[in-house]
Amino acid sequence: MRNEFLPVGALAIGLLAGLGVTIPLARGDAKPSTISVEEIKDGMKGYGLTVFKGTLPERFDVEVVGVLRNFRPSQDLILVKTPHPRLNVTKNVRGMSGSPIYLDGRLAGAYAYSWAAFQVEPVAGVTPIAPMLSEMRRPIPSGFWPLEGATPLPGASLRAEHAAYVPRGPGSGATAFDGLPGAYDLTTHAAQVASRLAMGTDPTKPLRPAATPLLLSGMSDRSMALVQKLFGPLGLEPVQAGGGGDGTQDPNAPTHYVDGGALGVQMASGDVSFMGLGTVTHVEGSKLCGFGHPMMEAGVSALPAAIGKVHWIFASDQHSSKIGEAARPLGTLVQDRQSAVVIDTSKIAPMFPMSLEIRGAPGLLKTAWNVKIADDRFMSASLVASVIGSVVDASVNERRDVTWHLRTKLSVRGHGTIALEDFGVAVGGMPDAGDFAQSKIGRAVGEVLNNPWEPTHIEKIEGTITVDYKRELWKLRGVDVLDPIVDVGDPARLRVHLVPFAGPEVTQVLEVRFPADLAGKDVEVEISPGYMVLSELAAPQSLDDLLTNSIKQTVLPKSLVAQYRIRAQGVAFLGHVADRLPSFALDALRPWSSDVAPDAFLAYSRVVAALERYVEGSDRVHVRVRSVLR
Repeated sequence: MRNEFLPVGALAIGLLAGLGVTIPLARGDAKPSTISVEEIKDGMKGYGLTVFKGTLPERFDVEVVGVLRNFRPSQDLILVKTPHPRLNVTKNVRGMSGSPIYLDGRLAGAYAYSWAAFQVEPVAGVTPIAPMLSEMRRPIPSGFWPLEGATPLPGASLRAEHAAYVPRGPGSGATAFDGLPGAYDLTTHAAQVASRLAMGTDPTKPLRPAATPLLLSGMSDRSMALVQKLFGPLGLEPVQAGGGGDGTQDPNAPTHYVDGGALGVQMASGDVSFMGLGTVTHVEGSKLCGFGHPMMEAGVSALPAAIGKVHWIFASDQHSSKIGEAARPLGTLVQDRQSAVVIDTSKIAPMFPMSLEIRGAPGLLKTAWNVKIADDRFMSASLVASVIGSVVDASVNERRDVTWHLRTKLSVRGHGTIALEDFGVAVGGMPDAGDFAQSKIGRAVGEVLNNPWEPTHIEKIEGTITVDYKRELWKLRGVDVLDPIVDVGDPARLRVHLVPFAGPEVTQVLEVRFPADLAGKDVEVEISPGYMVLSELAAPQSLDDLLTNSIKQTVLPKSLVAQYRIRAQGVAFLGHVADRLPSFALDALRPWSSDVAPDAFLAYSRVVAALERYVEGSDRVHVRVRSVLR
C-alpha cells in the first residue's frame, strides 16, 4: 500500500513591516538550534512567533520568570511573561498553543499552558522543545491503520498484515469503544473516551493546557450543546467561528508550514466544519511539531491537517481565543502526545463524504448539504450525529407538529451498502440535536469503525430527511378483551382503541391464539408499538453479521404487536436464531469441549398488525386459556 505525497512549494517570507524581525523559513533544511532547560535563567529575554491576523507569523516579546521541574512526567515547564500590546489585553490565548519561544536566539519550546480564568497579566507555560522534537522523530508503527490504508486504489483489497495493527477486542486503544459488538452507544463511548483522555477541564487546577479552540461553522446554536457534550471533556473548546471552510484551497494561501504559523486539525469540512486550531512550533523535513500539549493525547492518529488563517484574537476576561479557518488542507496529524502533536505532510488522512437532502419543507434556501468527515474510531460517529443535528436545526427547526424520517445509506468498503431508517413524531417541533446522538446511522458508524475483526473504511453516507407537518400518530387509549376465556387454538380477540390528535377514534381488532402447553393458564398479553419491540438477534461473529443485525433491530415501525411469553426458549448462535426449542434441545447444544455456547433468550409468540400511522403507548391484558379435556 503506497503513501501519497503532497507537493511542498517554497514560500519566501521577508521582513515584517514595522517590526524589523526575520521570521524563520522553517523549511526543514536543518535541525534547529535549541536551548536546554538547564541553560534557562530567570530574567532571560527573547521572543515568540504567532499569527495575530492572516497567515504570517509576528513577533512578541517574552521574559522568563521561572522553571517548574517535573511539571509532567519527565517534562519541565518554563514560565514566561509575554508583554505585547495585544497580549496585554487578551492575556492567554487559545489557539496560540505551539507558538515557538526563542531565548538567546535559540528555540526553547512552545507556548502551551495557561492559568485559570480571569488572569490579569500575560503569563504562560512553555513546553521545552526537547520532548517535542523526540515526538516528531518517533516512528509510526509499520502498517498502522487507518493511515497506511487511507488511499488504496479503487477495488484494491486490504492487506492481510494490517490486521496485526488493528486493536483487538473491546476497549483496546484510547479512543476505542469498550463494549461488545452490537452494543455501541455514542453517549457511552464519549464518556469512556473522556475518562481516558480528559485534560484541562478541572477548574480546581490553576495551571492547565491552553485548550484547543474547536472552530465550528455551519452549526446551529442548539447543536453546539451536543458538540460541547461530546468534545468539551477532551480539552476542545467549541467556538462558533470559521472552522474548516468548504474544503477548497485558497490560491493565495502559503504552500507549506512555517514556524509560528497557524495549524489546523480539520475533522470535518464543507457545509458544516470542525477545526481545532493551534500553532506550528518547528518544521523539519516533511514533519512538524506543534501545540506544546496534546490535542486529545490519543497517540498514533490519522486526522486531516491544514494551514490555518487567523481572522482575529477574540479578547475575553475568562479566556481569549483565536478565530479563523483553514486556508489550505495539507498533511495528516500522525502523533497526538503529551508534549506535542506531529503533522506529516507526506500523508493523506482518510475521510468520507456525507450528503444530506431535505425534503418536504418548501422555500428552504438550502436543501442539499455536503460534508467530508474524518475517518476515526470516536470522531466519526460524533461528527455524523453533530452534522445531522445541525442540518435539522438549520432547515426544519419549527415549533409545530411534524412527522420526520431520516433514511440513510451507509457504504462500507468491501461490505456493500446497508439502508437504515430513523423516524419520529415530534409534538411542538423537531427534536433537539442531541437526540440524533442515538440515531441508527450514528450507531452504525461507531459499530463499523470499532469492530474487532478487521480494518475497513466507510466509503460514503447518503441521507434524506423528509418532514411532514402533521402528527401521524395515534395514542393507544386502551384495550378491550372481547374473548377473556378461550380454548386452545381458538382466537382471543383484542380490540385496541387508537386516538388521533384530531378526528374520530379508530379501533383495530387483533386475534391471538394460544398453544396447548398454555392450557389452564392465565396468559398476560402485551400490546406495544412495533418500533419498541426488539428482534432476537444472534451475537455477530463478523463485520457482515454486525451490518446485517443493524438493519434488523426492531419489528415493523408502523405497527402494533401483541406478544406473550411461551414456555419454550430460544437460542442464537453463529448467526442463526431459533425462537422455540424444548429444554432437551438446549442441553444437546451445550458444548462439552468449549466455553462458547449458544445465547439463550426468552421466547415470545407475536402477532404483528401493520398500520398507517405510528402508535404511542402500550398496554397489558390477560386471557384465560381453558384446560384441555382428557
